Amino acid sequence: MDLPVVAGVDGSEESLRAVDRAADEAALRGAPLRLVYASLWERYEGSLIAQEVGRPVEEVIARDVMGAAERRAHRRRPGLVVTTAVLAEEPEAALVNESSLARLVVLGCRGRGGVAELLLGSVSLSVAAHAHCPVVVLRGGPEEPAAPGRVVLGVAGKGACPAAVRFAAEEAALRGVPLEAVRAWRRPAHTTAGHPPLTGAPAPAQEEAAEALEEALRDLPDGLRAQRRTAEGPARDVLVDASRDAGLLVVGVRRRSGRFGPRLGRVAHGVLHHARCPVAVVPEPA
Repeated sequence: MDLPVVAGVDGSEESLRAVDRAADEAALRGAPLRLVYASLWERYEGSLIAQEVGRPVEEVIARDVMGAAERRAHRRRPGLVVTTAVLAEEPEAALVNESSLARLVVLGCRGRGGVAELLLGSVSLSVAAHAHCPVVVLRGGPEEPAAPGRVVLGVAGKGACPAAVRFAAEEAALRGVPLEAVRAWRRPAHTTAGHPPLTGAPAPAQEEAAEALEEALRDLPDGLRAQRRTAEGPARDVLVDASRDAGLLVVGVRRRSGRFGPRLGRVAHGVLHHARCPVAVVPEPA
């Protein structure tokens, strides 16, 4: 079965960027593209039916939006196989369900900062927290969604992110760009930055970070350009800084169970809100 790349569509400019990015991802992989519009219009429309067509008003609008998105995808990538689905479901549930038979889900994000970012990114956050396949959330400015640039991989620790490493390596190879693996580290609370344990020697935490990078990248495919970098500071801040001139930031997540079900860790949650480039959230096996 040829698994598709799925894009969530709602008619917004951000979702149209997602269509562009998803079309590029599908073309790179030789995969079909599936466009999904989901909304519980029946709950809100009630008996307000468009009598002329015998369907809920929002369903009519949704199909118009979907038609425009399909034409956009074909213009961007002629010859691409495109399928569409207009679903009377909650967007989060529909996209998570679609992810079980997808190789990638691509979503736009309307957040622009502050409270608006927290409120308007709810669908993207929910899908990233529950999806069965990697999810790419478009962040940053309105530049070309598939803009060239290195792929940055956030390495959480020794043996912590094999699925994310594989995904990041594939993305870098598909685009012919370097892979930069980054591992953040912190000094012990009793050690100040100005007085390391041994002058001129790396701190133990820095050495451990370098070892984690080597272990994570030991099975990279031959010929892939890979850089390794350790940086002192909170992982979220280090990765957000690395995203400033990157084409894609990749983080692996082992979902944590909380009061309301699976949720993202602090680092993945933080970079989804603040990264300056698209973010790929890759689920790791439990």
